[in-house]
Amino acid sequence: MFCCRSLELCLVPVRFEKGNCGVSIMRSGEAMEQGLRDCCRSIRIGKILIQSDEETQRAKVYYAKFPPDIYRRKVLLMCPILSTGNTVIEAVKVLVEHGVQPSVIILLSLFSTPHGKLGPLPSLERYVHPVLPTHFGQKYIRRG
Repeated sequence: MFCCRSLELCLVPVRFEKGNCGVSIMRSGEAMEQGLRDCCRSIRIGKILIQSDEETQRAKVYYAKFPPDIYRRKVLLMCPILSTGNTVIEAVKVLVEHGVQPSVIILLSLFSTPHGKLGPLPSLERYVHPVLPTHFGQKYIRRG
């Protein structure tokens, strides 16, 4: 698909194709749905509700609703704030259980902490700027 190490060097346009779908991780991912619909009016959107346990930080799926043919589609996984990455890892596991290949999942995220690099998911398509401004994470994202 795409191969670039830095967003400064390579901004790759995404081609709108029939068969793409979005999956928002509730509740914050729903904020990205309108922007996706503005670009692709008839795109199908699924939802998944995942909550992390306060003590163990393990993610648990409470609800998942996807288009019935999601296994044939490219999936735009919407999670605007990536803290530890546990929620996205669990969401990808659920998508794989529904027949989606990890190579067709593209993570859409706006902000990430240094902990949210998603090491266990090397095949997930993502772009993270190499310089992470720590002042944003210190001010707005609190762990635990």
